[in-house]
Amino acid sequence: MEQKMENSEYKTFLERVKEEIAKARQKVYQTINRQLVELYLLVGQALYEKIEVSKWGEGVVETLAEDLQREFPDMKGFSAQNLWRMKQIYETYKDNEKLSTLLRELSWSHNVLILHSTTSMEEREFYIKTCINERWSFRELQRQIESSLYERFMLSRKTDKLVPHTKEKNILTHFKDEYIFDFLGLKDNFAEKDLRKAIVTNLKEFFLEFGRYFTFVGEEYKVIVGGQDYKVDLLFYHRALRCLVAVELKIGDFKPEYVGKMQFYLTVLDEQNKLKEENPSVGLILCKSKNEEVVRIALSRAVSSMKIASYRTKIIDRMLLKRKLHSLPFPESYKNEEK
Repeated sequence: MEQKMENSEYKTFLERVKEEIAKARQKVYQTINRQLVELYLLVGQALYEKIEVSKWGEGVVETLAEDLQREFPDMKGFSAQNLWRMKQIYETYKDNEKLSTLLRELSWSHNVLILHSTTSMEEREFYIKTCINERWSFRELQRQIESSLYERFMLSRKTDKLVPHTKEKNILTHFKDEYIFDFLGLKDNFAEKDLRKAIVTNLKEFFLEFGRYFTFVGEEYKVIVGGQDYKVDLLFYHRALRCLVAVELKIGDFKPEYVGKMQFYLTVLDEQNKLKEENPSVGLILCKSKNEEVVRIALSRAVSSMKIASYRTKIIDRMLLKRKLHSLPFPESYKNEEK
């Protein structure tokens, strides 16, 4: 009895305790982070009031940095450079109560990165809200900014939504319209198998672009129908959607017949692989390029949920995208949106 409990009940008990410890540690970290950001914003406010309002002069920053580092030698973050950042971040968001509150949900390093990597309040709002929703690490946030996620999203959006929520009723909001696979190291001329192999080899980087809720199931995942073998290029499981995600890779333009093939795969996966408590499978067809009108008509009668997305193997020039974005008359509905 004692041995049996050690092998089964104890393992369950251990996992439960470990889970509670992990939860507690996360809560402690979140509390400390919130208080630290709050402190830095208060210091930034004080500096703003003395320099901009009372006209003390910028020399107060160097003096304050020296005094604080001498008074609190065990605390990092009170260098003159960081004090300037505190002032700058406070000054940037002081008239935006909504964003000033959301800053507390991110680490100080996240906030500094967003401030220094963006040029407009709309762009900052996008990254702050999406970062909170997706729980990006610093590296993930950096990756998304470098790959011009904001510009790509704004150029491709078809509604007046600013940020794609992770709990939208429409499950396709979990997928992008375009993916950047610069980390694959592919040459100009490559085959579909080269693309597939490169993705499998670089899964860690792939998930930074693809999404944190995806887990890898298999490559060329085999399903059998009527005694014949069929292979799904890549199969994933989405933990938030609780469904299988079939991915088909194409090295050319989107073609309408791809939808029928994907519909076939999704039906087979639902019949043979889906568990009762799971949701219907979703398809993602990745093409080098796509015509939106062709995509619209091809998907108009589709039974299963599927997304047609394009991909690039090189990072797009951010300035080029920004110029393109600014040339288009997007409605400024983000200002009045309720999240």
